[in-house]
Amino acid sequence: MSEQPSESNSAASSTNPVSQRVRASQLAQALRDELHKAVIGQDEVIDGVLTALIAGGHVLIEGVPGLGKTLLVRALARCFGGEFSRIQFTPDLMPSDVTGHAVYDMQTEQFKLRKGPVFTNLLLADEINRAPAKTQAALLEVMQERQVTLEGKALAVPQPFLVMATQNPIEQEGTYPLPEAELDRFMLMLRMDYPQADEELELVRQVTRSARADMLDVSALRQLVQPRDVLALQKIASELPLDEQVLDYAVRLTRSTRSWPGLALGAGPRASIALVRGGRARALLRGAEFVTPDDIKGCALAVLRHRVRLSAELDIEGLSVDQVLLQVLDQVAAPRA
Repeated sequence: MSEQPSESNSAASSTNPVSQRVRASQLAQALRDELHKAVIGQDEVIDGVLTALIAGGHVLIEGVPGLGKTLLVRALARCFGGEFSRIQFTPDLMPSDVTGHAVYDMQTEQFKLRKGPVFTNLLLADEINRAPAKTQAALLEVMQERQVTLEGKALAVPQPFLVMATQNPIEQEGTYPLPEAELDRFMLMLRMDYPQADEELELVRQVTRSARADMLDVSALRQLVQPRDVLALQKIASELPLDEQVLDYAVRLTRSTRSWPGLALGAGPRASIALVRGGRARALLRGAEFVTPDDIKGCALAVLRHRVRLSAELDIEGLSVDQVLLQVLDQVAAPRA
């Protein structure tokens, strides 16, 4: 067992709410620092993944091949003492390969349930858009309700439960776009971009020193959190004070997308919920005592970009969803006091 920091043992045990919050924040920041040992740069993506973990939401990471999407998930799994499963999505993957199925036992002459890889704490759905819609839909129930129905029985998955999916945005051949119903179940959609010049230089320096061929090694990372610690982080974050004006701001941001010029499809109520949960998680991650409008604004792009659709006119003009959402963020007034 890897070294456990003192924060993980006391984040949930202290009875003082202030002490709980401080220790929880220290643990979250220690987790961020540990992930940076394996992933060079990508600060926003790492913060986004930790935001989803603390908020109890699922995350979809989009980026071209070779940027470290899978590496980031593997690094988080290394720092996490719970169960980890990986599914490589392919065109021939069946729903039963994801959720599990009944197997006939010749000895007992009875059917036994064989649980699939979704029965875990941290699930990596690698290249999720390579599987057809029928297989993608196998995740709908477990992502929303944290349970899987097999042979008429509702089986709960371990808690906490987090789906981290990756997809390639540029390669369309042999891929299946995720339906809106599934996209809406991802709390955040993070975009991983090319590293800065100095970050790429450091990345190449570290990788070429490694015995591994073309990737960074995550084996040296410490195991910092157990499932009970993540549940404690989620509970402490959910109790952070949130002013009514900040709550109203989150709802106004979401509602504005439904009538915004240039957006053919706006975000639903799940987006408002995700903004508030994400804002609380970001506040805890930075060690704050309460949620500010900037915490809501800081996760707005990741919460909204996969829940809205551009109108055909703006799409033809070459505008991106992020550009339109930045206009929304600029023009929807945030509370000042």
